Order: sequence, then C-alpha cells, then structure tokens
Amino acid sequence: MSQNYKETLNLPRTDFPMKANLAAREPEMLKMWEQTRLYQQIQKSREDRQLFVLHDGPPFANGDVHMGTALNKILKDLVVKSQTMLGRRAPYVPGWDCHGLPIEYKVVKESRGLSPLEVRKKSEAFARKFVNVQREQFKRLGVFGDWENPYLTMDPKYEAEILRAFAVFVEKGLVYQSKKPVFWSTGAQTALAEAEVEYQERDDTAVYVKFPIISGEFAGKASIAIWTTTPWTLPANLAIAVDPKEIYVFQEFQRDGISETLVLADRLVDAFCAATRFDPVGEPLQSFPGSKIDHVVAQHPFLDRESTVFTADFVTMDTGTGAVHIAPGHGEDDYLLGREKGLQILSPVDDHGRFTVEAGLPNLTGKYVFDANVDIVNLLRDRSMLLGEQNFHHSYPYCWRSKTPIIFRNVEQFFIRIDELRSKALHAIKTVKWIPSWGENRISGTVESRPDWVISRQRSWGVPLPVFYSEDGKAILDAKIIRKLADLVAQRGSNIWFELNDVDLANALGLPEGTTHRNDTIDVWIDSGVSHKAVCALHPELRDPADMYLEATDQHRGWFQSSLMTSVALNNRAPYKTCVTHGFVVDLDGKKISKSGTYDKPTAADHFVGRHGADLVRLWASSIDYTDDVPFSEEMFDRLGDAYRRIRNTLRILLGNLFDFPVAGVADAEPRSTPAAATLIDRWILERLDHVIADCRAAYAAFEFHKVYHTLNQFCAVDLSSLYIDMTKDRMYCDAPNSPRRRATQIAMHKIFDALCRLLAPILAFTAEEAWGHSGVGGSIHLQEFPPAEGRHDKASAQVAELLKLRGMIGQAIEPARQEKLIGNSLEAAVVLHSDSDVTAKIDKEELEEFFIVSDVTIHQAKEASASAAKTPYQKCARCWRHRSSVGKSKAHPDLCDRCESVVEANKGRVTHEITE
Repeated sequence: MSQNYKETLNLPRTDFPMKANLAAREPEMLKMWEQTRLYQQIQKSREDRQLFVLHDGPPFANGDVHMGTALNKILKDLVVKSQTMLGRRAPYVPGWDCHGLPIEYKVVKESRGLSPLEVRKKSEAFARKFVNVQREQFKRLGVFGDWENPYLTMDPKYEAEILRAFAVFVEKGLVYQSKKPVFWSTGAQTALAEAEVEYQERDDTAVYVKFPIISGEFAGKASIAIWTTTPWTLPANLAIAVDPKEIYVFQEFQRDGISETLVLADRLVDAFCAATRFDPVGEPLQSFPGSKIDHVVAQHPFLDRESTVFTADFVTMDTGTGAVHIAPGHGEDDYLLGREKGLQILSPVDDHGRFTVEAGLPNLTGKYVFDANVDIVNLLRDRSMLLGEQNFHHSYPYCWRSKTPIIFRNVEQFFIRIDELRSKALHAIKTVKWIPSWGENRISGTVESRPDWVISRQRSWGVPLPVFYSEDGKAILDAKIIRKLADLVAQRGSNIWFELNDVDLANALGLPEGTTHRNDTIDVWIDSGVSHKAVCALHPELRDPADMYLEATDQHRGWFQSSLMTSVALNNRAPYKTCVTHGFVVDLDGKKISKSGTYDKPTAADHFVGRHGADLVRLWASSIDYTDDVPFSEEMFDRLGDAYRRIRNTLRILLGNLFDFPVAGVADAEPRSTPAAATLIDRWILERLDHVIADCRAAYAAFEFHKVYHTLNQFCAVDLSSLYIDMTKDRMYCDAPNSPRRRATQIAMHKIFDALCRLLAPILAFTAEEAWGHSGVGGSIHLQEFPPAEGRHDKASAQVAELLKLRGMIGQAIEPARQEKLIGNSLEAAVVLHSDSDVTAKIDKEELEEFFIVSDVTIHQAKEASASAAKTPYQKCARCWRHRSSVGKSKAHPDLCDRCESVVEANKGRVTHEITE
C-alpha cells in the first residue's frame, strides 16, 4: 500500500493570509505608521535627495470626503509615494480652504439673524470640525503627509499673507472700484466670480417684441423686432443693437389677418416666421445694411421711454432677429455699449432679485424677477407688443452654493484688471507642462475670454476687503495701510475687522479721524490662489514654484487660474511647472458624482472604505485613465476585487515558496546575476521582471498610473500565476530543499516578490506593507526605493515564446485523450512532439517535461510542428505524481521515482507544514 509522503514535501507556508480583511487590518497599520512616525522617517531618509513638490490644492472644509475628493487625494498620494520611491524627497503639506460662501450659507441657513461676527465664529467652528473629519478620512485612505501641520486659509498667518499679496496688487494699480454688471447670486445676496458659477439646463419663455420706430424714414411705418430669453430685463431696456454690415429688411408680415411691418435681419426672417407663425407679404419693401438705422429712435413697448438703435460688433445671427435688446445694467456687452454711448446703467433689481421702484412697474415692485417673467409677457400681450413667444431650452448660470439662477446686476464692486495680466499669463501658460496636453488650450481659452476679476463679496466669512472710506465716502486703497493691517491680523486674526469699531481700527492703523470701514470680504479664490506665496514660498520644506499642481478639470476656471493670475501679478511667472488635470467621477451613465449633487447612491468615500478597504479604493484610482471622466460603480469594485485577490494571492504564493529561503545569504550574494542553476523559465521570468520594472518606473515617472496597474495585473495573472508558478511547482515542492534548481527558482521568486512589493507600494499602500512585513527583511516598504531595471537580454523571452506555441499544440493533442477518458490529466500523457524549434534541441528532456507539465515527452526535430498523445506506460510516483520509468524499481520505496526517493532518504525526519487557509 502506498505511503503518505505529504510531510516530505516542501509545501508553501506563510502567515500572510489569503483573506485580506482590509477594513479591519488597515486601521491597525495606520496606528503603526503614526506610532513610528513613518512620514517623518521617509522625509529624513530622503533629506539630501532632489526635491519634488506637489502643492496640495485645498479641498473645501464643509462635508465628508466623497469619491471625487478621494480620487484627487489618492492621485496626489500616488504621485508623492512614487516620486519618493524614484529616489526624490517629496514632502506633502495638505491644506484646507476654510472661508467662503458654502460654509457661511449653511451656517446662516441653520441660524437666522446672526451678526457678522457671530456668523464668523460659527463658520470657523464649522470649518474646524470638517478639517478634522476630512483629515481622518484622508489618512484612512492611506495618504501620507504632514497631517499635524496642514495649512488652513483661516489661520491668522495665512490671512496676513492674503492681505500682503493684496497690497502688492494695489501697489501695481491692479485693483479698482466700479459699478457694472456682475454675476449676482440672489440666493446668497453676493457677487460671484466666474469660477463660482455652474451651469444647469432650464426652460424659459423667449419672446419676440416690437419696438415702434419714432424717428427717421420708418417713423410710424414700422417696428424693430427684438428677441430675448429674459423678459424680466425689458424694464431696464435703454437701446437696441444691430450689426452694421448685416443686411436688414423693411418687410410686411401677416398672421391671422393682422398685418405688421417690421425691421429685422434678412437671414433670420425664416426662423422668425417659423417661431411666430407670421408670413411675409411679397418681397421686402427695402433691404439695407444695419448701419442705415444707426441712431434711429424707437419707443419702449410698455414704458414712457425711448430706445435708440446703435451698431455693435457683438450682434450675432445664430438666433433671434438680428436686433438685440440692450439693458446696460444687466449684461457685459450691454454695459460696454451703454458706457460708450453715455447711457444710464439702469438695474432696477435689489439684492434678493426683486424689482425695485426704478423698474417703473408699481404692480411688480418687490416681485422676484424670474416669477415676474409671466407678468412681463402678459403686459406685452395687453399692449399688443408681443409678436410671439416660445419655450426656450438652454444652459443657464446658477450659483454654485444656493443653486438659484444668477442674474447679471449692476452693482458697485472691486475688481482686478485682468487686461494688465492677460498677456503675461498667456505667456506663463506656455512655460508649463500640461497633462493631458489639451489642458494648455483649455486654460488659455478661459484666460483669453476672462473679464475683470470681481474680488469683493457681500459676505461675512472671509478675509476682510482692506478698503477704507474717507469722511466724504471716497475709497482709500493704500498698500502701506494694508500691510499694517496684515501685521495686526497675523497677531490677532481677521476677526478684529469685525470686532473693532471705525475709531479703534483707524487708531490702530494710524488713519485720519472719520475714516470708516465696511464688512465686504475678499473673494475666496484669492485666498487659495495665493497659497503659492503663503505656503510654498514660506514653508522650509517646499518651494515656489511647485513642481506640480494636480486637480480636477473644473480648476482651469478655478484654482489653476486664480493661482496663475496671482503668481503673474506677484512674481511674473506661473506658480507650477507641471499641471495635471483629472476628470470628474461619473457613474456608468456618465452622470457627475459630487458632494453637492443629487446623486442618489452612496458617494461618501467612507462607505466604500468600510465595505471594501482603502486599498481597493486606491486600486480603483490607479486602474483608470484619470485624464478622462472617471467611471465609478459598485460593479467596478466587484471586478477590482478579483484583480486585488489575484495580486494578493501571487504575493502569498511567493512568500509561501520562500519560507525556507535564506534571505541574508543566497539573496544578497549576487543580486544582479542569474544563478548558474537557473533554467530557461527562470531566466525568462527574470527577463520579464526586468521589463515590468522598466515599464512601471517609466509609467510612474510619467504619472500614468493606469499603466502600472495593467502591467502588474498582467504580470501576476499571466506570467506568474498561469505560467511560472505553475511550471515550477514540481521543483519547488518535490526537489530537495537546497537543490541548486530549487534555490535558483527561489532566488528568482525572491527578486520578484521584492520588486512586486516595491512597485505595488504606492498603489496598494497597506497590502504591500503587510506582505513586506512577512518577508523578514524588516522596516517599512515605504522607506524603500523602486528596484532598478537590470537590462537583461539573454533571449529567454524569444525561446519561451516558441515553447509556449508548442505547449499549446501539446494541450490540443492531449484534450481528445482526456475527453475519451484515456487519461485523467496531462501528467498521465506520453507525448510525441515533432518540433520545428531548435530550442527543444538545446534543453534537456526533464526541463521540457516540466515546462509542458507532462511526465514523458519524446522529441523529434521536424520542419513542421505536430504533437500526439497516448497514455504513459509508466507508474505514478506517490510523492510527485509524475509517471516515471524508475517507479517500482526500488525495494525500499517501490512507489517513488528515483528523484523522490533520494529526497526522502536525505531528509528523513524533516517535517514541513502546509499553508492553512
């Protein structure tokens, strides 16, 4: 009866568990990293290395971390960790944007009737709460950084730097006060910068309106037809604009027996008729360029006011009538034309978006303008001035926080002159490396078209706008005074602006008696925009300009641009050398997922970390091409779970096979050489490893993390699991423990394990650390560097490729015999191979049998390859399960082959233990 030889085998063994249990195990590792002050260890180990600074764009401190923010922070961490392991010193100082409308809006919503100082104190408490919440959530994601010393835009020293930067802007004549239309949030009662505006699809009533002509040759004979999507702005109409070169017609129209003679652009007549159901009567009575009706006067459709026609180059022919209704108090082009023509800048709307008495419509005074649209349309209809109405679906600007539609409203604000900075900014953009490359065109386009920067806010939670007013109400903008205020704020915080009355503040700053101050604050995009000065330039471990900024695509209008503009103003250059843009996190239908959105599935990062573990979230972030929109779903996590388990199992089987490997001896003897006993498959896997190392290093250096993921996943799944580990199983389990062939394979596996842990460390920060801890090397994987590529070129890959083709042919030959149940598995097959490759002539029979995983192969060199299989006549070895001619020939061990007998005899008394699941 056959003996049980299981205990004589070198079965893999390791304490590294197959079941990851990340949600429970990762927090334990976090504690260890904190206790050992790992981040500080890493910085110390790289203190003499080349510096690489990724400057953290500050997330907003107003809620839990959602998957979009998690993606951003993980990508930054992949950069920092990989740059560190490429041998650089890569400090990471995290930061938070603390001031601004989103926080104040929540605070005011919860507690009405607060004084500005009370709003500020509650807002600060709110911000500090979420700084602490988000800090722990970012740490839980495995993000390394100086978490004990982050930068906060509400820190008094930071606030002082904002004011000092503002003083420079004033000194250079960039800041001015003006009354002109700006984006106005009626929900939050404040001016908004372009970056604080988001666009939503909505339906509005668009109207065609007639303005009877009262001067010139068409007086009393025709009306000018205009078209507008905002009927509520008609009370502020003061003019009509036409294109001087476009052809206009003087044309009679009829509808339902009613006749109208109108002036409008010739090329828009058909669209006008389709929208209003008017039909043209005969040919036009006249055709002429728009310049002919320049300065013609028309009557306002429902107010006792005249409206003059002016030519303008902004009139387009894509919609409407070619005659544009001009309300200088409600639009940028309208305002500029109104200023040029000396018109009143009328804006009869209050802070809440309600009509004032200036609108000249007593019945609508106090009514919200969007609600009043229907009243304006009815008024036009009653006055017989409505030519037509239609539903108009369009993209319209909304306040990013209150989610209310924005109006363009003429209010007195402070601005930064973008024209003074534009050409320098466009030049600076060209000095930056943009990843992906389209980022350059995108930010250039936004800079080219950007109007002057509205920097004043009618809010309480922010850095005070350092403008004082003389006794006669004139604004005082003085750089010296602003710097004095900055020194005061650095000591006592910006609350002093709200705590001190006019007299005390004037005395503290040496201002004349009677000087007053107001409660406006500075746009928060300046807060974060000057972080290159307040953080990078002043932090001893960092530098300005930073090597990299990395944010989502919306920051071409936001932080990328505010940083660029302030840096150009202060330093005449860009604040970054490389700018990386990632896409938005979207569901499988392409719907954007954000903290402030209406997405109905879980989006909080904590949900997925708690369910799957941080390493799986990190694997997701590394697996996608972040330069496009980033897909995200529960199903993706299920698929990634399979990839994760495959990688983990590869690390585990390598560790298991190295349980008796003398790390300090054999491994370090000739680290760059190939052992003499290495077989073709060993040389091949080391050659493949070299390519993997080179590809991963290159991908990390290019910040192409998805290439690292795919390279390592493929290496683990195919090269290692399907081929190398499977092919070497016999020698690893059944050879003598210290046989040259087995030791050569262990050396290869040790190199592979070591390289895999290092290359995986930036992505699977916890798993790589855990596996490294089981290797016996000691220390943290995150203190290591990536392995160097050794440049192996011994043609093993080409030879293995030929053998794999033959292996496939053998598999096809064995399959019919297996189907007919002549044999159970490939080890029962006797294979005759006609080989067309000279590789089979260079390798001994035993090595080929191991490669093909058969017990018996007979090779014949031939011009054309073919294979046949039959059942082997040899008995099965009870220990290695191979069918060998030597089985049955030993009296002591008749059930063993000669190889297994010699191992058993040499290792009597040796006991090994198998891995337990």
